Amino acid sequence: MANITETIQTVPLNHYILLSAIIFSIGVIGVLIRRNAIVVFMSVELMLNAVNLLLTAFSVYKGDASGQVFVFFVMALAAAEVAVGLAIIVMIYRNTHSTDINVLSRLKW
Repeated sequence: MANITETIQTVPLNHYILLSAIIFSIGVIGVLIRRNAIVVFMSVELMLNAVNLLLTAFSVYKGDASGQVFVFFVMALAAAEVAVGLAIIVMIYRNTHSTDINVLSRLKW
């Protein structure tokens, strides 16, 4: 059975960079275009996952585990972001009965 490092290194690094750029671009477009808070939240997660993919690919190609350790911390940060973000979205929905971020302007002073 092939080692995972050998399997990842058989795919050229350019493919990982391209895939990560595409995923990150989809996330940016989702944040800029969509007005639903949940979709915006998912788009931010897409951007974080694109960065994680790129960090892991560079880490494997370099043969250094520091990138993979950094990915672990980014994933922990993303989990905390999900917990806090969903709690905020639930509270906004309870107050405004909508997840549209344009409605949030009513929360200003």
